[in-house]
Amino acid sequence: MQQIPVQFCWFDPKKCHDLSLPVYETEQAAGLDIAAALEKSIILNPGDISLIPTGFGVAIPDGYEIQIRPRSGLAVKHGITVINSPGTIDADYRGEVKIGLINLGQEPFSIKRGDRIAQMILAPVCQARLEPVAGLDATQRGSGGFGHTGI
Repeated sequence: MQQIPVQFCWFDPKKCHDLSLPVYETEQAAGLDIAAALEKSIILNPGDISLIPTGFGVAIPDGYEIQIRPRSGLAVKHGITVINSPGTIDADYRGEVKIGLINLGQEPFSIKRGDRIAQMILAPVCQARLEPVAGLDATQRGSGGFGHTGI
């Protein structure tokens, strides 16, 4: 599997000494699990949104982005997901990576320091060059959308 170097930096190493680097939990995993860098635990009540710090930043190579995605176990078992999923970290961003979580479940959920709260995926980016035209080519589907083919 190809590996692309991504520079990683703890913004305050003394405050993050007990946190692990984002890590692939299995050999063929697509996403690196990210730990919460909370100073104290929080309770995310149903419907609540919270921006969770990670304590780190990255320098992503040109032509790539990092996508922030939910962890499937948290989403399915507890309704905890990334509010802007997938979140995008652009190659020119140099601030702290923070994760916007929402509780879509029916029970309060506790998030503690070091909990794996999301995953990040390195992905290639292509930029579009928009070409204004007077009209678009016809297709069989046309403008049908939002469930037009049924359930």
